[in-house]
Amino acid sequence: MKVSVVGTGYVGLVSGVCLSAKGHQVVCIDIDENKVNKINQGIPPIYEEGLEDLLKANIGTRLTASTDLRDAVLNSQISLIAVGTPFKGDEIDLKYVKEVARQIGTVLKDKDDYHLVVVKSTVVPGTSDEVVLSILEEASGKKAGVDFGVGMNPEFLKEGEAIKDFMNPDRIVLGGIDERSIALLRELYDVFEGVDKLETNCKTAEMIKYTANSLLATMISFANEIGNLSAAVGGIDVVEVMRGVHLDKRLTPILDSGERIIPSFTTYIEAGCGFGGSCFPKDVKALNVFGAQQGQSMQLLESVIAVNAEQYKQVMTRLYKHFPNLDAVKVAVLGLAFKPGTDDMRESPAIPVVQELLKGSAKVKAYDPVATHEAQKLFENEPIQYCESLAEAIEGVDAILVMTRWAEFNALPEMLSTLAEPPLVVDGRRMLDKSSIARYEGVGL
Repeated sequence: MKVSVVGTGYVGLVSGVCLSAKGHQVVCIDIDENKVNKINQGIPPIYEEGLEDLLKANIGTRLTASTDLRDAVLNSQISLIAVGTPFKGDEIDLKYVKEVARQIGTVLKDKDDYHLVVVKSTVVPGTSDEVVLSILEEASGKKAGVDFGVGMNPEFLKEGEAIKDFMNPDRIVLGGIDERSIALLRELYDVFEGVDKLETNCKTAEMIKYTANSLLATMISFANEIGNLSAAVGGIDVVEVMRGVHLDKRLTPILDSGERIIPSFTTYIEAGCGFGGSCFPKDVKALNVFGAQQGQSMQLLESVIAVNAEQYKQVMTRLYKHFPNLDAVKVAVLGLAFKPGTDDMRESPAIPVVQELLKGSAKVKAYDPVATHEAQKLFENEPIQYCESLAEAIEGVDAILVMTRWAEFNALPEMLSTLAEPPLVVDGRRMLDKSSIARYEGVGL
């Protein structure tokens, strides 16, 4: 099929690249000419594991990038809207979705063939039916369900594993205003064999996305609240608490052979320094506000947000325990991205930690395998020493704060074992063996 994907962020570019790898003819659209040129050269404008190789394998053949939305829509059967929907304090901002819908609608005015417009951006229930559809009809002068279709196809991509998630999905949700819309979406995803596909209306598809992310965020905040209580009581390690909880066979089933299955979702029921990224914080807040607009109290989600907003302080509290005054204290912050496998720093717990360190006049060193360039933009002109290796980052410091679960940081115990005066290690992710480090503090301990 011929597909146009509008937006070349994490969702748009990954979707476009992967759909082309599956055999579709795809054009990725963006208003940023620099990004378009990079993509056409096989250079991804974002870091995502496996993206560059797949991009280079398909660019120029089944995949191209362009700034010409009109040409792309006229020469494709399906357009995917994959632009950002940032949270603007009281609700999600639909200005980019609305603008793209208006542009596509204007093109549809001059297109004779039936065309399907699919919202892939994360939007609250009702957006596809009530906002996007209306704009398309107004701009095109045509009728939805007759001249064009409208669909909603949420993404379930974990940053750092987005390529793998798209190419090997656990489910595909196909939402549409009618059977014809869903049928075209079904055809688009026929290349994904053996995958559970749920066909539904647009509102339900939109709600599935928010519900999925809110559930995972709730699990994280629940684990963090238990971790905070464990630390307050004393004599309890939340890692052992959660290990005992995870051994429930309803969470980790035991096969007839005696082998225990460890589902990946259990990693969300572990204490740490909080969640970040472009999805969880924004989506939980958006669903909370959406619920209030419907007259529904969302007390649980309000608590999820409140717990997460304060969680980074668990790291700082443990640092203050050893260094009440941060003035001139040398601190290494290990990990800047909100999670491993990505350079995305949006809502990363490392941000308020670094800000508080700088406010306290600490001497800050920072290291992240891929997110340094993002941190330099975010903390422009701040006195931070960015390091090129883990060894450089921990050299001569008084304290180390582990903020991201990069596998590389597992080398810390061995690296610190030879030091006569090892630094304090505050493990914000509880990824290290507490007995392997001389001066160890951990969240939930």
